[in-house]
Amino acid sequence: MERTVFLIDMQSFYASFEKVYQINLDDKPVVVAGDPKIRSGVILAACPIAKQWGIKTAEALWEAKNKCPDLVVIQPRMQAYLDASVEIASVLESFSDQVEPYSVDEIFVEMTYVLDGYEGDAYAAAHVMKRQMKRMLGVNARIGIGPTKVLAKMACDHFAKKTSDGIFSLTYNNLQEKLWPRAIGDLFGVGGRMKKHLQNMGIRTIGQLANFPLEQMQKRWGINGELLWRTAYGEDSSPVTVDTHIRRQGIGHHMTLTRDYCTWREVKVVLRELSEEVARRARANSYMGMTVSTGAGGHDFDFPTGFHRQRKLEDYTNDGTVIYHIVLRLFEEYWDGYPIRSVGITLDQLVPDTFRQLSLFHPIQDKEVLNHTIDDLKERFGNDAILHASSLTNAGQALLRAKKIGGHYK
Repeated sequence: MERTVFLIDMQSFYASFEKVYQINLDDKPVVVAGDPKIRSGVILAACPIAKQWGIKTAEALWEAKNKCPDLVVIQPRMQAYLDASVEIASVLESFSDQVEPYSVDEIFVEMTYVLDGYEGDAYAAAHVMKRQMKRMLGVNARIGIGPTKVLAKMACDHFAKKTSDGIFSLTYNNLQEKLWPRAIGDLFGVGGRMKKHLQNMGIRTIGQLANFPLEQMQKRWGINGELLWRTAYGEDSSPVTVDTHIRRQGIGHHMTLTRDYCTWREVKVVLRELSEEVARRARANSYMGMTVSTGAGGHDFDFPTGFHRQRKLEDYTNDGTVIYHIVLRLFEEYWDGYPIRSVGITLDQLVPDTFRQLSLFHPIQDKEVLNHTIDDLKERFGNDAILHASSLTNAGQALLRAKKIGGHYK
């Protein structure tokens, strides 16, 4: 039996949700945008009417208002969107018991064993699914169909958005005709930096990558090179798993700063806050990690600055102080001194924290008790209940972010 996977993408999810919530906005151009005072009013979502004015996601709010003077701007309500995403997943679970959230507005559904109820017709099942979500939640969905998760994802991203019914199937049979002519940047897993590397190698389309010798990809990029090569053929053995966000490979946190941070004194403040946040999330999920990675970037995309490096620890940890000191060393070694606008920290090589090697030289048990006590206080009284004194300076972001979910107000 050939496998069938759906990727359901909520069309202009944040903006569509606001239009359902406020029916007086139904015929108006609506965008959801961050606080102009904090994030320069970046557009997070635009409804189809707003898009007709040429408004695009990620452009500045002032640019959007120049295109459409009557634009209705709504600040994001992340908790409401998260709650709606859970409801959407519940609707999809009525079709299949294998539902995997990929993001707030994207969800994978394994349909291989339930298509018999639709006479094996994936398009028929997709139409029923779209009608059900529209009827129960008021939102429109696009659906990508494929024999693997990666093909379903690319079917949705590059093709379903352009069809009249919002559905497209990308298969091994039409892959060469539909996918291979597309630019290499459209391949899932190819970011901006990798795109430039591949273009410098003369690889400008997905088809050119597919026809590039696998041995050379492996020699230059290792396992990642082989993964990209196989992705060009639609190969992906990963299952649709309901606990995909429980069994993690790494736990990280990234922050876009409200302004450029230019001094070492300011940078250390956010590094401490991020280190503590990553450690707290690791403890909340009962994990420890062996590798710490960090990176930073500037605000000018035309003149990219920054770095990304990692370092292996001597022992597994979920302690913020340990992570912080490793991050400090990496910054002292690799930061070029240019102003920083974004910074991130990740704890990798995770293992359950149910056991650990005892040390004769470090009071592990006492620190664990302290960390969990602080976690309990923050759980009861909020993330700003206990802070480092440095977070109260002008460089601190913890007080501001304590009021937000995913970087936006709740």
